[in-house]
Amino acid sequence: MTQGRRPRTPLATEGAAVELREYAQYDAVGLSDLVRSNEIAAAEIETVARRALEVADAELNGLASPLLSPALNRAEDGPFAGVPFLIKDSGPMAEGVPFSIGSRSLEGLVAGHDTELMRRFRAAGLVTLGLTTVPEMAISFATESVKHGPTRNPWAVQRGVGGSSGGSAALVGHCLGYGATSRSCGTSRRRSSSPACAARARTAPASRA
Repeated sequence: MTQGRRPRTPLATEGAAVELREYAQYDAVGLSDLVRSNEIAAAEIETVARRALEVADAELNGLASPLLSPALNRAEDGPFAGVPFLIKDSGPMAEGVPFSIGSRSLEGLVAGHDTELMRRFRAAGLVTLGLTTVPEMAISFATESVKHGPTRNPWAVQRGVGGSSGGSAALVGHCLGYGATSRSCGTSRRRSSSPACAARARTAPASRA
């Protein structure tokens, strides 16, 4: 899921490191426009995105593991080059990246290759920084696994979020400006985005194939 386009405003100080409040003004399209026009370096966006994610995760528990360092390899000239991105702990799988699908029983699993969707994300230039929480085995309507504990609602932290895309919905709803994967095999996007109040996150219609 990625944020819809918002009105662009200039960065406060040209040539200075972007601040969190400035970063939050832009959606994925806006950030890619900034990189493409050389108004800001992709490395600067990544730095502030990491800070935003650390702040959000401390409150929401939306990351399934520590942030990837360095970020995953990707095309430098893709249409979304420089845009920070997250993938679910249940896929798409990225070669060499551990995953557990929210379960303690799957500790130690490492993806042997990229899935097709992950290859496309890399080709698009998305800067994959980490994995988001999911329910155990991604089969619950609430993102509250024994392994990770409950993921919290960014607008009301005493509440939880739906599943299985709860971590993605919570972090996009909190940090804004970047994207994360979400699938709707079990109405995940509708159940995650609604209780997380991340309705601002625009999702594509589910395939009817």
